[in-house]
Amino acid sequence: MPLLTTCNSSKSLAEISTDRLENSAMHFSIAPMLDWTDKHCRYFYRTMTQNSWLYSEMVTTGAIIYGDNLPRFLGFNPTEDPVVLQLGGSNAQELAHCAKLGQEWGYSEINLNVGCPSDRVQNNMIGACLMQHSQILAEAVDAMKQSVDIPVTVKCRIGVDDQNEQEELFTLVDKLNQVGVDGLVIHARKAWLQGLSPKDNRDVPPLNYDLVHAVKHQFATLPIAINGGIKSHTQAISHLESIPAGNFDTPVDGVMLGRIIYEQPFLLNEVDERYYGCDKSTKTRKEVVNEMLPYIEQHLDNGGKLIQITRHMLGLFHGLPGGRMWRRYLSQNAFKPEASTQTVVDALCMVENEIQRMAEQKRQFENDKLVSNES
Repeated sequence: MPLLTTCNSSKSLAEISTDRLENSAMHFSIAPMLDWTDKHCRYFYRTMTQNSWLYSEMVTTGAIIYGDNLPRFLGFNPTEDPVVLQLGGSNAQELAHCAKLGQEWGYSEINLNVGCPSDRVQNNMIGACLMQHSQILAEAVDAMKQSVDIPVTVKCRIGVDDQNEQEELFTLVDKLNQVGVDGLVIHARKAWLQGLSPKDNRDVPPLNYDLVHAVKHQFATLPIAINGGIKSHTQAISHLESIPAGNFDTPVDGVMLGRIIYEQPFLLNEVDERYYGCDKSTKTRKEVVNEMLPYIEQHLDNGGKLIQITRHMLGLFHGLPGGRMWRRYLSQNAFKPEASTQTVVDALCMVENEIQRMAEQKRQFENDKLVSNES
């Protein structure tokens, strides 16, 4: 497979063929997920991958401008870098202002959300409904580009409702390309603004990966990343390759994974090797937990709650003996007033004991089988 970059290098292969600023559409990235990808989640992810691009939750321009709490909406730990600030809005001047603030706060990129199907954001001309207003969207991106020196990207769907996505998506991309958008992340499903809930919009509309690859074929120098329904590294890598026997004649530049990472976060431990050519990671899940303990301690000392961090760590031992114990113990205890780093250590001990018990059980079974065969 073609590497997205060489390990520890900041120049991607996509950058060689385009004058766009390096951005998340050229990389492996983790999707912005409302109520999930907060600063604690991102810090946790960074313990397992140094090269992935991380995203903030979507922040509306109204929250930034009128919320009077910039540290809450824009604050992040420098160790999370590179981090993309995803904005929600449609007013060009407000988006430009917020993009400038994002740059001042140290974000590596500004991304405009044009994919969220929620009724709550539709009423304020935010999210997927903007795909029906390509000129407004292009003007907003143009204003943001004029206000910052960092990349400006867009995350969109392939269409909304009854749009002819074959026509409308190409028209939209053309307008964004003309105003100099640095990259696109395309979720390969339509968004149905009427009749489907936000949850259903993540699964019900059929995937059309071929259309995303067709966009890349048409706009060869525009970095394109693909998103939606990707459940493994093998599947993700197939979009970055040209597979003669497959449907993807033109590979895209980057790939974005979302829910599968949240459910199975240790998949991130393979990213730097598989996508960037780094040495194979030898880090264990236990080491990840131990790396998180000082961060957790500091958070608690500052008045935070354990559950605010551990809720993102519940899937760390997914598929292993003791994985359900880890999830259950933290879910039942991390919210308690007395919860501390010891709570995490206790959960880890339960996992280790279960792994040891299962290993001993397996050895006993193999010994019994051997004795039975000999007799």
